[in-house]
Amino acid sequence: MSVYLPTLKQLQYLVALRDAGHFGRAAEASFVTQSTLSAGIRELETLIGITLVERTRRVVRFTPLGESIVDKARKVLREAEELTDMARAAGRPLSGDLRMSVIPTIAPFLLPRLLPRLRADYPDLKLYLREEPSAAACEGLHHGRTDCVLLALPYGCGEVEVAPLFDDRLLLAVPQGEPALPAGSLVAEDIDPERLLLLEDGHCLKDHALRACEHPETRGQAMMMGTSLHTIVQMIDNGLGTTMLPQMAIDAGILDNTGVMARPIESNHASRRIALVWRRASPRERDFRLLAEVLAAARG
Repeated sequence: MSVYLPTLKQLQYLVALRDAGHFGRAAEASFVTQSTLSAGIRELETLIGITLVERTRRVVRFTPLGESIVDKARKVLREAEELTDMARAAGRPLSGDLRMSVIPTIAPFLLPRLLPRLRADYPDLKLYLREEPSAAACEGLHHGRTDCVLLALPYGCGEVEVAPLFDDRLLLAVPQGEPALPAGSLVAEDIDPERLLLLEDGHCLKDHALRACEHPETRGQAMMMGTSLHTIVQMIDNGLGTTMLPQMAIDAGILDNTGVMARPIESNHASRRIALVWRRASPRERDFRLLAEVLAAARG
């Protein structure tokens, strides 16, 4: 007796539609036409005899059972990918496709030093990079959209393996002539929370900066308005406030051609730990450990 099962392609289309919320965008992400994707999902519904997606002109709405099947489909697709990963892990290290998410407060400062070394030492590696905030990166990791994440700790990324790389000091960036700041190293009490400019919600550096300030009332008083560190630096250069900058950004020249100065802070929390994380029990752990070594070396 023949048993007809959903295909991986049908499950991929279903997950893509759930992520995109739109047939056209889901088809684009899947590199197929909209009619092909729609037909694949209808074939899946016919196969199991259940409507998974309610279609209207304006809204794509998944049924409760459709949501459950999407969650199961993610797990099936992740397991299928790990079959290929197992074979790849038995071959040459750091070869084939590898998808890595990197948070925006690391990507522009570390990757320019990392990528040339990876291309030279591991020419068979095809590294696909995705820059996104920590929450989206960790969600993508657990949903199988990415294989590993380069982020800053402390941050709760769920059940993951962690390879710490190095500590990245945080400094207070101030405009020239900033009033009422003592000479030498600063302490948390020297920071005026009402002049502190931070990245908007979703960026873990915001929480690391508030942690370094060491007084809880700062969270409600700080001005959270920046979408990138480069934008905030320009605001500070115009005398609009201060911010916390990671040492790697300063080393990469973020303050070049500005009048902004970086001042050290005496605080038990004035640093963040850069780390590479991946799903537990991944068959590519050896690759990730090796990648972590390359990342740590790229700091210099």
